[in-house]
Amino acid sequence: MNHFTADDGTRIFFERSGDGRPLILLHGWTGSHQDWALHSTALAESSCVYRWDARGHGIHPQATKGAAPTVSRMARDLKNLFERHALESIDVVGHSMGALTLWQYIADFGTERLRRACFIDQSPKLLTTPEWAHGIYGDFDDARAAAMRHSLSEDFAEAVLKLTALGLNQRARERYLVDTNGWKKLRAALKAQPSDELICCWNSLTAADYRTVLSRIDIPSLLIHGSESNFYRIETAQFVAAQIPNAILHIYEGADHCPHLLQHERFIRDLQCFLSEDEVITYRNSL
Repeated sequence: MNHFTADDGTRIFFERSGDGRPLILLHGWTGSHQDWALHSTALAESSCVYRWDARGHGIHPQATKGAAPTVSRMARDLKNLFERHALESIDVVGHSMGALTLWQYIADFGTERLRRACFIDQSPKLLTTPEWAHGIYGDFDDARAAAMRHSLSEDFAEAVLKLTALGLNQRARERYLVDTNGWKKLRAALKAQPSDELICCWNSLTAADYRTVLSRIDIPSLLIHGSESNFYRIETAQFVAAQIPNAILHIYEGADHCPHLLQHERFIRDLQCFLSEDEVITYRNSL
């Protein structure tokens, strides 16, 4: 893998493929650059694709120097990536934590370097309140967040599995309860990850609130949400779409929190069309 050095001395690893306009793919919490393995070859036909392992994720060792992997620090890492490689007119795709990272980047540094953005299945505020029901599950309040932090410290892997499985997607719940091979493989992968770093990251994600950032996004944006997301109802996607000017929303029927994986061929087509040189209004009118 390639790497660049962030401004605190931390090496951030990434894969690069293809030529053309830069396209950055940002994975979700506990994920890695390999989350985009189904997409990178096709996308590299028309773009120069960068897939990183976010700080504290993937092949990064337990940090021995540099800052913890908070969402603010990861947004600054993204800025460092742009600067180290002199990237301009950049297209960025963020799934889950990746969407939060991109919103944090926009909050901190604006959209000057960005051309178009795609946000996949994410709420701008994870925790719910009596006035905000578009967070996790619609009822993930401070008490549930505290319980989650305790569970993560007790058994990190199982806490992450339960967060994913025991939410809004019934199929995920059923498969978790019978402990299918897929859940066993995911459990083993999570056990191998640096839990202290990832818990720190989780705490920063749940503390964030990007609702006021959405209206400041002045570049064309594509939103992809699963109709059977583990975490968010369709109303959350509709809220985000209503707040971002020039936003296009696609709901992938039957898809969970990872619609780009479950329906990866459709996602590639949708993204390539959105990123094409045609005017976005043409794409919008074709929907």
